[in-house]
Amino acid sequence: MSNQPITLSSDAIAPMVHWIRHEKVMLDSDLAMLYGVEARVLNQAVKRNLERFPADFMFQVTPEEAEEVRRSRSQSVTLNPEIATDSSQSVMSSGKHRGHSYLPYAFTEQGVAMLSSVLRSRRAVEVNIAIMRTFVQLRRLMDSNRDLARKIEAMELKYDEQFAVVFDAIKQLISEDTARKAQPKRRIGFHP
Repeated sequence: MSNQPITLSSDAIAPMVHWIRHEKVMLDSDLAMLYGVEARVLNQAVKRNLERFPADFMFQVTPEEAEEVRRSRSQSVTLNPEIATDSSQSVMSSGKHRGHSYLPYAFTEQGVAMLSSVLRSRRAVEVNIAIMRTFVQLRRLMDSNRDLARKIEAMELKYDEQFAVVFDAIKQLISEDTARKAQPKRRIGFHP
């Protein structure tokens, strides 16, 4: 491994972030690939330090969750030159140490941060920094989308109120017209 720092962009890491159980998480296989270790090695390091990984830091996905991640990955099959990996790889991959029934572990943002204390290589530190930046960028993006949604909702309410005034004016004109039409018509000319 070279001594040069690795550079991973948020664009390269973001597709590895999944939304499971209302949490942004990364799977052990993706993290292991980024750290340059086997998933088995990563999981052994975690198991040796299990007290550092409570349920809100790490959990094992269900078969349904694993299938959902596999489907989402297969829909967005792309090769990223920054991360040399086979993008068609399944979440429940069959590697040397994994069978088809293997269910990956998912790490929340806090769990990923804790991994840097368990995996003590320079690469682990650099990868964690890149991952944390990605999580922050995703959070900012979500916040800006929430702000945009609030602004649109406020505009809808504002314009709904304005249109309510317009509709009230139209209704009043219609009722005045109806009332005028209901009055007896005056005839033109001489009336005896």
